Amino acid sequence: MNESDVFRALADPNRRAVLERLLDGEKNATELRERLRISQPAVSQHVAVLRGAGLIAEKKEGRHVRYSLAPEGLTPVLDWLTRYRAFWPARVERLKALLKEMDQ
Repeated sequence: MNESDVFRALADPNRRAVLERLLDGEKNATELRERLRISQPAVSQHVAVLRGAGLIAEKKEGRHVRYSLAPEGLTPVLDWLTRYRAFWPARVERLKALLKEMDQ
């Protein structure tokens, strides 16, 4: 898994929806598909991409597989955002100053 894999996986709205579904806890593929307008094979493909990116984990129970969110997989996103975190406060302060200047 690398940063590009994670961002590529998160770029798809269906994959983000699958991750949202896993916020409540473990689910099987059928439960993941509920309320999504995609086929079961499409869900399987999205799950494979998310699993490959390290964003979800799977647990086999006999013939069934349960999926769960792997929050540590989001570390590359957090690291990326952290690099830009220091950039925004200064920009916001400059924007506030500019807006205040424009109001006068």
